[in-house]
Amino acid sequence: MFQFVSNGSVTSVKGIKAAGIFCGVKKRKKDLALIVSDSLCSVAGTFTLNKVKAAPIVISKEIVKQNGKVKAVLVNSGNANACTGEEGRLDALKMQKECADKLGVKPSEVLISSTGVIGQKLPVEKIIAGLDKIIPLLSEKGGIDAANAIITTDKKIKSFAVKVQLSKGETTIGSICKGSGMIMPNMATMLAFITTDAKIDQSIIQKLLTSCVNESFNKISVDGETSTNDMVTLMANGASGVEILKGTKDYKEYESALMAVCKEMAKTIVSDGEGATKLIQVNVTNAKTQADANLVGRAISNSPLVKTALNGGDANWGRIVSAAGNSGADVIPEKISVSFNDLAVLKPNFEIVLDEKKAFKILSQPEFSVNVDLNVGKESSTWWTCDFSEEYIKINADYRT
Repeated sequence: MFQFVSNGSVTSVKGIKAAGIFCGVKKRKKDLALIVSDSLCSVAGTFTLNKVKAAPIVISKEIVKQNGKVKAVLVNSGNANACTGEEGRLDALKMQKECADKLGVKPSEVLISSTGVIGQKLPVEKIIAGLDKIIPLLSEKGGIDAANAIITTDKKIKSFAVKVQLSKGETTIGSICKGSGMIMPNMATMLAFITTDAKIDQSIIQKLLTSCVNESFNKISVDGETSTNDMVTLMANGASGVEILKGTKDYKEYESALMAVCKEMAKTIVSDGEGATKLIQVNVTNAKTQADANLVGRAISNSPLVKTALNGGDANWGRIVSAAGNSGADVIPEKISVSFNDLAVLKPNFEIVLDEKKAFKILSQPEFSVNVDLNVGKESSTWWTCDFSEEYIKINADYRT
């Protein structure tokens, strides 16, 4: 069993401290976050599939792959340190080394992450100067400040934690994340940092995280764009003494709790999408294969025509069917049915049963579901997306200015 914690964050976990400050990368807002464990952690990570990868991503991905043990994560917002060449790589390494030296740990025990504008030189000296300010502020209450320091165009901070009751005792999972634009189901699609005081061996921690990412962050879309800096990490310090062993009931319980945290973060990112006014759950059922269900879910979630229609409360089921047909999945158009929440709008053989007034009422709500039954198999998939509004264009037209 698990239960969400009120005002939870990465520091709801035993042995984890964090802080967030303003160091000058941005103009005024907090822009530097640091998460530190009292003890060495097993670590897992998933990273962007974009071939254009920011320097911090390349460095942190190698640490997860080769080292598998870390004590800290240093994150700056306001500058992505992407497309910055060798100078950007050296700046990232300098940022990492200075943090490690000041914490008294190895550079390979510090993950680094950046988010913000692409193609601009990282003001690394401001970050290094900020280390002298942020390290003394590390505390068990600093998780919310850290969550605030990693956001960019987000309208709200995203911070969660759950308490998990297992046969051997209680363990906690804490998290912070950011994401509002450049969100596309193609790995992690934003930044997320998860901590836990469970004891998890390196051989299974990556499997746990990958499983949860695939069913959460990999099934969301704001605008169909995959960033250069996307990553999700999970650090397990074992401070609770509760060990998670593969094949046990506790493993399944723990995975369910971790999945719930990841899905909550993912849905919050979509609902906070740039210019978003609605959170939309896309349920695809009775597909021939799981791959087909995902193809249809992705196509509908990414479709600008679907998203703009839903923004206006327009029950344009034709755009939904068109997206499904153009998804690459094996679909039979005559068998498709569509509904909004429990309201049927299209039945097989293109029988239209749409009640415009009832549909408009549903589509005017801040949350609703779009259900697409392919009627050709038994596989299903759930995705989350948001609408497109005029504000999305305004935000991205003025992003650098």
